[in-house]
Amino acid sequence: MNLLNVQGLRKSFGERLLFDIPQLMLDRGKSYIVTGSNGAGKTTLLRILAGLEQADMSSYVFDGRKLGPPEIVTLAPAIIYMHQHPYLFHSSVAANIAYGLKGQGLSKAEIVRRIEAEMAWAGLETVAKVPPSRLSGGEKQRVALARARVLKPRLLLLDEPTANLDLSARRQVVELIAHMGDEDNCVLVATHDRELIDQSWSARYTLANSELQPL
Repeated sequence: MNLLNVQGLRKSFGERLLFDIPQLMLDRGKSYIVTGSNGAGKTTLLRILAGLEQADMSSYVFDGRKLGPPEIVTLAPAIIYMHQHPYLFHSSVAANIAYGLKGQGLSKAEIVRRIEAEMAWAGLETVAKVPPSRLSGGEKQRVALARARVLKPRLLLLDEPTANLDLSARRQVVELIAHMGDEDNCVLVATHDRELIDQSWSARYTLANSELQPL
């Protein structure tokens, strides 16, 4: 069932057309990959879908609700964009994962339960009280994934999630991403990483020559 339907998506920088996508549809319970050369517009596409960057579009419908471009950003945390170099607070792993749960009216017990579940999922139990500055690159990326996942987003947009990681850390992150979806949400990943591209995705796309094409 359709979660996001964007029609007539067009982005230009001055006279340069970055991309022109007649239709982009993402379905519940599915996961998607988009690749392409540097400068093709992968990051820009994800940021537009999250409402963090403006573009021309005929319509944007999320979960049956039609929104104008300025309204898209208000969908967070139903839509979460994760930058390839996510910022982590100088506190602890547990505090970073808990941050987005504040103000949601959850009981303390429920917050603790969710944090512990995400740390177990990401393999971070032993570093729960460690400040991010003392973590490896792979551990930091797993914290960022857990911090996003704990909010139960309907659409998770991951921008180059394995960039600058060594082989072991990259494979750990790839394994987590491969199991982030469920029957009601959707994951869209932009990457150059061949190991990620070769995973089992609902659909693969490439941004090339201003078009989004099946890979």
